[in-house]
Amino acid sequence: MNSLWSNVLRAVPTRWVLLLVVAASAGCGRGQVQVYKVAKEPAAPETQMAQAAPAAMPPGHPDVSGAGAPPALRWKTPAGWEEVAPGEMRVASFKVKGDGGKQADVSVIPLPGLAGSDLDNVNRWRGQVSEPPISQEELAKIAQPVEVAGQPAQLYEQAGQNPGSGDKTRILAAIQRREGTAWFFKMTGDDDLVAKQKPAFVEFLKSLEFAAAPASPQLPPSHPPIGGGAPAPAGSEVSAEGKPAWQVPAGWQEVPAGQFLVAKFTITGTDNSQAAVNVSRSAGQGGGVAGNVNRWRGQLGLSPLPEGEMDQSVKTVDLEGGKAMFVDMTGSDARSGQRARLVGAILPRGDDTWFFKLMGNEQVVGREKDAFDRFVRSAKFP
Repeated sequence: MNSLWSNVLRAVPTRWVLLLVVAASAGCGRGQVQVYKVAKEPAAPETQMAQAAPAAMPPGHPDVSGAGAPPALRWKTPAGWEEVAPGEMRVASFKVKGDGGKQADVSVIPLPGLAGSDLDNVNRWRGQVSEPPISQEELAKIAQPVEVAGQPAQLYEQAGQNPGSGDKTRILAAIQRREGTAWFFKMTGDDDLVAKQKPAFVEFLKSLEFAAAPASPQLPPSHPPIGGGAPAPAGSEVSAEGKPAWQVPAGWQEVPAGQFLVAKFTITGTDNSQAAVNVSRSAGQGGGVAGNVNRWRGQLGLSPLPEGEMDQSVKTVDLEGGKAMFVDMTGSDARSGQRARLVGAILPRGDDTWFFKLMGNEQVVGREKDAFDRFVRSAKFP
């Protein structure tokens, strides 16, 4: 509960917040809600917690990235860092003050889906300190391995001048990609101050913890299960209210679908290479075939197709549930910079449109393409 109220307090910009107190009555779990007005207290200085909000999708459009809300994040605030209210894209923000009025800014920003390659981001940061862009080969030489929340990440350090003031400026920035989200941890400010704060910044990265998703509430013994219960074994039919029954290929592991998705599966290849299958449903056309195909192309760093070329890239297949449009494209996943492949199916059915997408490591997707085709064809809609 402390972490929940910490998030609420941080989210309210005024000096007053609404405190909701739920008094649960005995036996049947009913409660009464009372509203009080209290002065906002400063956050505790040590371990903090924040929750990133999911990116908003256009009305009527399915989630095309497959990423749910990023997990809650905990950290230990280094000595001398002052936590401040995060901006609209930040989940955490700090100010660091040095001698003579010197300052540095620390930000934590999660970006779901496309977030540019490491080279693109580093060259953008280099431009912020009036330094020229570098090549992919040079990037590998300046990358510094660090630990973020128990997993490896890359730290990039740029020093130069503020193009506006001419002051000496330094940027420390770490990038870590996990669960379909690119996390950026960045310190920017006076050159000497940031250099001195580098050990504290590295310790801050180590202290980070991604909290597990909250457990589902305990249901009464007589209450039916919510969400279809435990995942079905590979090769069996899976069904829930509003969810098709289908044959799940061997090796596919069903995982929590997250917001906007009907179902999600992960597939692991050799050397821990991965791909994921997302299934979503949208009312109406859900943005249309061309809109979704071009959006998928964007996830692979490919340029949009003009209308005249769309028909050449879409294959129409007759299924039991209607006509489905299949696409197959290869590019580079902007989250990792690695070669990636995407096989997608769009199936209009009644007043809804269903979207099936297999995306990930090029070899894994190539291996699972036929299984994906059988999976889509096996779907029996309620």
